Amino acid sequence: MKLKNKVAVITGGNSGIGFGVAEALKNEGATGVITGRNQATLDSAAKQLGEGFIGLKGDVTNLDDLENVFRIAAERFGKIDTLVVNAGGIVDGQPMLGINEVTEENYDLYMDLNLKSTYFSVKKALPYLNDGASIILIGSSAAHRAAPGMTIYGAAKAAVISLAKGLSLDLLSRRVRVNTLSPGSIDTPVFGKIVPDEQVDFVKKMWVDITPVGRMGTPGDIGKAAAFLASDDSAFIVGTEILSDGGLTNINLMK
Repeated sequence: MKLKNKVAVITGGNSGIGFGVAEALKNEGATGVITGRNQATLDSAAKQLGEGFIGLKGDVTNLDDLENVFRIAAERFGKIDTLVVNAGGIVDGQPMLGINEVTEENYDLYMDLNLKSTYFSVKKALPYLNDGASIILIGSSAAHRAAPGMTIYGAAKAAVISLAKGLSLDLLSRRVRVNTLSPGSIDTPVFGKIVPDEQVDFVKKMWVDITPVGRMGTPGDIGKAAAFLASDDSAFIVGTEILSDGGLTNINLMK
């Protein structure tokens, strides 16, 4: 119960990695808020988390929605001790493309969801954060490894890693720590958004084959790492990145 009496807000906490993080924080004693854009999945996730967590509908690319989420969270639970900026990833209806196909709209939508929203999630949360709070930005191993169609997404996540450094410096006077937690390939429903259903198993096997530990990650893997960063066990970790990727980034399996 390392997070007993701590208040957490997890953006995009209604499914996938975000839900895994929320569940791990809850298991360590935290209470608080998960956000998402889909009311049905929010209600389902909040029910699974049980007493102590509520779901608030909001779009992280809308600054008014962000303000509303943090205000209600603080009114309901008190000032926030942990902020996990998880919402991001695939933009609905906007495939990941190479430079020859990307439009200005496609570029802006991916940057808005994966970089701008991260920065303003932190900014809008600041009045409602306790001094000494922990902010966890969700990055990606894509910031370190190029992959077809993922140039803009990878660049946005590389910028998120840099944000953790600069924001930690900005917030030193309040003892607010900002770190990035970067997953590798995690087994979530997101694969169904990227490839046709009949190719999902093949693509997952491909990721397993290139991950040194021999399996894909789970939302729970990321959740446990987030719980560590949220707790006082990581009090001396500031402005850095933790890669939770099964060795994908730093170990080469070429034979």
